[in-house]
Amino acid sequence: MTRHSRRTAPLLLAMAALAGCNRVELPTAEGDVLEWQSMRGQWVVVNYWAEWCKPCLEEIPELNALDEQPAVTVLGVNFDGVGGDDLVALGDTMGIRYAMLTTDPGPEFGWQLPVALPATFIVSPDGELHEARFGPQTERQLLDAMGL
Repeated sequence: MTRHSRRTAPLLLAMAALAGCNRVELPTAEGDVLEWQSMRGQWVVVNYWAEWCKPCLEEIPELNALDEQPAVTVLGVNFDGVGGDDLVALGDTMGIRYAMLTTDPGPEFGWQLPVALPATFIVSPDGELHEARFGPQTERQLLDAMGL
């Protein structure tokens, strides 16, 4: 080990440790963990929904279709905090085929909890919030918002 590498090695280790602290992991209802960083390079649509929200139910087929687009990932967040097996069962009943998160990622990114549902946050491929929309969305509306 050279004198230079002996001095920089601790600095590099500290930087790597700090970078790991900023890693955002999103647990899913199915028990998987999605790493936010792994979704860079694609559009991410985070949709807040509730079982009692009729417009939320109406847009589920649109979000399912959107999630099938190769450049887009849809993530669902249950507004009522339903989790675990109950969330999986609810998603099955409602026909949700995209990933459902067990925790709200909003606070991690500085997003306010929506006051109206459905709420849809569109995140650009570089990881920045592109747009927030309220009310039911169609696949076409969301693709247009992304320029796809």
